[in-house]
Amino acid sequence: MSLIAQLPVLPIIIPLIAAPLTLLLPKPRLPWMWASLVSGVTFAASAWLLAVVANDGMISYHLGDWAPPLGIEYRVDLANALVLFLVSGIAALVFAFSYHSVRAEVDAAQTPLFYGALLICMTGLMGVTITGDAFNVFVFLEISSLSTYALIAMGARRDRRALTAAFNYLVMGTIGATFFVIGIGLLYQATGTLNMADLHQRLIGQDNRMVQAGFAFILVGMGLKLAMFPMHLWLPNAYTYAPSAVSAFLAATATKVAVYVLIRFFFSVFNFDFAFISAAFTYVLLPLGLAGMFVASLVAVFQDDVKRMLAYSSVGQIGYMLLGLSFATVEGLTASLVHIFNHALMKGALFMAVACVVLRAGSSSIHAFAGLAKRMPVTTWAFILSGLSLIGVPLTVGFISKWYLLDAAFSAGHWYAGFLIVASSLIALLYFGRVAEAMLLRAPAEEGRYVVPKNEAPLAMLVPMWVLVLANIYFGMRTGLTGGLAARAAEALMLTAGGAP
Repeated sequence: MSLIAQLPVLPIIIPLIAAPLTLLLPKPRLPWMWASLVSGVTFAASAWLLAVVANDGMISYHLGDWAPPLGIEYRVDLANALVLFLVSGIAALVFAFSYHSVRAEVDAAQTPLFYGALLICMTGLMGVTITGDAFNVFVFLEISSLSTYALIAMGARRDRRALTAAFNYLVMGTIGATFFVIGIGLLYQATGTLNMADLHQRLIGQDNRMVQAGFAFILVGMGLKLAMFPMHLWLPNAYTYAPSAVSAFLAATATKVAVYVLIRFFFSVFNFDFAFISAAFTYVLLPLGLAGMFVASLVAVFQDDVKRMLAYSSVGQIGYMLLGLSFATVEGLTASLVHIFNHALMKGALFMAVACVVLRAGSSSIHAFAGLAKRMPVTTWAFILSGLSLIGVPLTVGFISKWYLLDAAFSAGHWYAGFLIVASSLIALLYFGRVAEAMLLRAPAEEGRYVVPKNEAPLAMLVPMWVLVLANIYFGMRTGLTGGLAARAAEALMLTAGGAP
C-alpha cells in the first residue's frame, strides 16, 4: 500500500490523531511546537495533493475500501484541492505565529486545550472541503464549529465579552447547521443517497417540492455559516473578542470553506436544469452580495476597534465572492474561487498585524494604532501593504480579484455590478485610510491606556506575517498560478452543472 495511494486521507488523519496528543504535552511551549509541526506536515500533504490533482486529474478515495455510493468517498478535484492547500497553508502560518500571542491572551492552563482545539478546527474545515458525502459535510462542519465556539470563548481572559460572542455564534451556528442537515435529509428522502456525485445523477428530473425545500434549507443554513448579509450578525463579535490568533485563522479560512460548500452544492449536486438555481442566482445571491459589499463596508468605516472593522470588511468581501457566483458563468465562478484564495491572504496578514499590536498595546482600538509607524514600523508596513491589497491596488492579489470580478460582470452583461465593485473599493479606502492615517500621521500616545512601547513584535510573529504579506504581492504578479487553477476548476464545475464551458 503506497503512501501516494493514501494521500487524500492524510490531511485529515494527521491532525485528527495529533489533536488529542496535544493535551498530554507539558505546557507552555511543547503543545505549540507539536501543533506547528503537525500543521506543517499537513500543509505538505495538501500541497502534494494539489500537485497530483493538477497534473493527473480528479482523485476518488474510498474509505475502508467501501465503494460509493454505499461507502464514504473523498473526492478531490482542483476546486477543493485549492481550498485544502489554502486552509492548511494558513493553519501552518497561524500555528507558527501564535505562541507569543496565545501566551498573552489565553490562560496558561488552557494552552494545550487551545492548540488541540485549533487542530480539531483545522481538521473539520479540511474534512468539509475534501469529502464527497453530503452528510459528512455536516459532520465535519460541526466538528469545526464546536471547536471554534471553545476557541472564541478562550478570549475571555482579555475581554469577558468573548463568552457572549461564543454563545451567540453557538446559537446562530446551530441554527445554520440544523437548516443544513434538514436540507440534506430532504434530499436523501428524495433520492436515497448521500454521495454527492450520486445525488447529482439521481436529482436529474426531480424538480419537486421536496427537492426545492431541501435546496432552500441548504442555502439558508450555509448562508448563516458563511455570514451572508444579512445573516452575518454573529461574525463581528466572534472575530473581535476571540484570541487574535483565532481571529486570523477564522477570518482566512472558515467563511471561505462555507462559500466553497455553497459552490459545491450549486454546481456538483444541483444543476442548471432546476429553475430554482437560476432564481437563487438572480434574486438571492446577486442582491445580497451587492448589499453586503456596501452595507458592511459602510459600517466598517465607523468602527473604532480595528478587529471589528476588519470583521465587517470580511462580510463585505464575502459579498464579492457571492457576486461572482451569482453570474453563473465560468468567468464569475473563476473570480469567486480566486477571491476565496486572495482574500485569505489579505485578511490573514491584516489580523496578524493587529495581533502584533494587541501583544504590545493590549488593545485593538484605533487609538492604539496612533503613531505606530514610529513604534512598530515592521508591523505598520505589513498592515499597510495588506490593506492596499484589500483595496485593490495593482501588483497585489486584491487587484487581481477585482480584475477577475470586473471581467466577469461585464462578460455576463451586469455592467452596473462592475461600477458598484469599483465604488465599494472606494469605501474600503475610507476605512483602511482611517487606520493608515493614525499609524503614519498621528503622534503616538505618551500616557494612558493606549501607550505602545517602542518595541517590535517577536520575530516568531513577524516572519509568518510577512510570508502572507509577500504572498499578497507574489500572487498579485504571478496571476497564472491561482487564476489558471481557478479557471480550470471553474470549467470543470460548470460542465458538471450543465452550464456553458
